[in-house]
Amino acid sequence: MITSRRILFVIAGLCIIMGGAWYSTSLKEIKIPSIPKKTCLEHNKEKHIQKPQVELEHLKRAYFAGGCFWCTESDFQKAPGVLEVVSGYAGGNVINPTYSDVTSEKSGHRESVEIYYDDNITTYENLVRYYLMHIDPTDSGGQFYDRGESYQAVIFYGTEEERIIAGRAIQELNEAKIFDKPVAVNVLPYKNFYTAEAYHQNYAEENTIKYCAYRESSGRDAFLHRYYGDRSWEELIGSETVSRSETILHSGEGDEAIAEPLDFSRFVKPSPEELKARLTDVEYAVTQKNGTEQPFSNAYNDNHRAGIYVDIVSGEPLFSSDDKYESGTGWPSFVRPIDPRFVVEKIDKGFFGDRTEIRSRYGDNHLGHVFADGPAERGGRRYCMNSSALRFIPRETMAQAGYGEFLSHMSSE
Repeated sequence: MITSRRILFVIAGLCIIMGGAWYSTSLKEIKIPSIPKKTCLEHNKEKHIQKPQVELEHLKRAYFAGGCFWCTESDFQKAPGVLEVVSGYAGGNVINPTYSDVTSEKSGHRESVEIYYDDNITTYENLVRYYLMHIDPTDSGGQFYDRGESYQAVIFYGTEEERIIAGRAIQELNEAKIFDKPVAVNVLPYKNFYTAEAYHQNYAEENTIKYCAYRESSGRDAFLHRYYGDRSWEELIGSETVSRSETILHSGEGDEAIAEPLDFSRFVKPSPEELKARLTDVEYAVTQKNGTEQPFSNAYNDNHRAGIYVDIVSGEPLFSSDDKYESGTGWPSFVRPIDPRFVVEKIDKGFFGDRTEIRSRYGDNHLGHVFADGPAERGGRRYCMNSSALRFIPRETMAQAGYGEFLSHMSSE
């Protein structure tokens, strides 16, 4: 009996020794995230305190989707001029969606953030640039670990100016050739935002260990360090990089500084993939597939501001507000182009007869058609254009945008 017990003790001891050796060896093979990371723990506690709505009413708002909103929220809480960041869901079709609704990929929403910022400290352009440098802008299927429509990168614009700013930043990033793929960030009109559940708010601070483990294992910070490092936007795109829609100002004073004339003869049309990333579905269908937008419910049919209408892709000057008139058709109509050098007429043969199509010369984008039923006293022609093919530049910003030479084509009133 004693001998049997001794044998059992010996066997148990051997098992413990062997098990310990196996456990020590196995631990070496287990990849444990090296947390906490400094970037994860850099919380601005003031920005995490939910502020009364009355304190936020005077601030500007911006909306971005950058994959997991825990990360997007935490990143923007470190941005200068940002006073409040709220995680939520934007752009979908379901009222008051839940997290399950959104991640089921059936609601059309993206995990997004609502940003309240002080425009005396920062600008919308700065926020767009900051956003692009904190995501993988080439990923069209989501962001890092997270896949699907609900995690796609989107800039939601609220005004035409915001849309132009977003498009320009994307264009600059593409032209800098930092990535081997084009920027795939969608630029979509803002239509709704719903605040996410309470447990998603301030997640990085409230659940730091889990958040840091998720963030590191997702590869997000490794990607940001590889492509952006500590560079500024100007360093990133290169001092020599100039957007096709941006110009260098001559030396001058104040608002009288005039930009160099834009040279469209060197315009290189982006690839279809790039255009799909830059344009909305309607803009792409109209300009690249010769489509026609809905009458009356488009951007410029009722626009009465003074300014110039340019090609949405190439920026070529097309029409002046002085030549716009109310045709009653539901589309913006003009009696003549501002400079015939930038438009091309093509015969469009159709089942119900021939029409004359209007395209931009260097961009080669479909704009609309011209008809012989315009005001007789103004030449008798009606250039019926699609708003989706145009970008409007107000008269007061034309010189700075490079279109100063066309100010003489419109009245001063």
